[in-house]
Amino acid sequence: MAGRKKPLVVITRKLPDVIETRMRELFDARLNVEDRPLTQPELVAAMREADVLVPTVTDRIDEAVIAQAGPNLKLIANFGNGVDKIDIAAATARGIVVTNTPNVLTEDTADMTMALMLAVPRRLTEGAALLTGEGKWAGWSPTWMLGRRIWGKRLGIVGMGRIGTAVARRAKAFGLSIHYHNRRRVAPATEDALEATWWESLDQMLARMDIISVNCPSTPATFHLLSARRLALMQPTTYLVNTARGDIIDEDALVRMLEGGKLAGAGLDVFEHEPAVNPKLVKLAAKGKVVILPHMGSATIEGRIDMGEKVIINIRTFFDGHRPPDRVLPLRA
Repeated sequence: MAGRKKPLVVITRKLPDVIETRMRELFDARLNVEDRPLTQPELVAAMREADVLVPTVTDRIDEAVIAQAGPNLKLIANFGNGVDKIDIAAATARGIVVTNTPNVLTEDTADMTMALMLAVPRRLTEGAALLTGEGKWAGWSPTWMLGRRIWGKRLGIVGMGRIGTAVARRAKAFGLSIHYHNRRRVAPATEDALEATWWESLDQMLARMDIISVNCPSTPATFHLLSARRLALMQPTTYLVNTARGDIIDEDALVRMLEGGKLAGAGLDVFEHEPAVNPKLVKLAAKGKVVILPHMGSATIEGRIDMGEKVIINIRTFFDGHRPPDRVLPLRA
């Protein structure tokens, strides 16, 4: 972009230093050095002024916010894969291109999914808390802190996209039998390699699995996909893991199931009203019924740098007059 005016790029949260430095070199980049989430008025003010907005999952950019965007805003380059908080249709209608950062979070999120899949049935956080808290360990005994084995169990994956497939690869190595529900059946070669069983009916799969892993995107169609009715189909010995989005599960119904002993446990990295965490889930975590994490699924140094590099590529490609490689199009009705 030599010889041209640098676009004003407003970044809503602090990014890795190496990414911020490169953005300052390439663009007229406005950083958020305090790493404080922008208020809605501050977000609107940024959109009125910027040529490019770089938001994150903490920013809600709905139709009302997009309607107040300034004439210079041509690109929303999301720092993250999920765009459920951006009204893509409204942005497209105003001639604003939206991009995201796919493919860089797959392995990190799959790793965290497996970590939760092990942590809950094997009671890892309970054991760690005993040694670091006020309790005293009396020593090993044959019947103390018994959990459940995952080897040989059936895993049902809800959403067999990139992350779901990466979870399946790991789970197969741990001796789990792979089952999945997806809008479309995966390629035969993938199914064969994973020895995976496809369930057209989500209800039927939920009723038969030992562990359920939620790995589908958050869309209007997946809101409360695991509803109270569907959660009730699961066996009381089943564990539920969610590293996707909190609103895919009816959280209140999940709490009731866990409190009533109708599910064996849950591992949650996301919450329905994030960043607020249901106090009842916190109490359940203290009792060892749930392992809860503060949305850490993609939180690796390597992953964040990869995300930032994708954002830079999308911005540079756009202002070089080409279609960005990671453009997000509105869903067709």
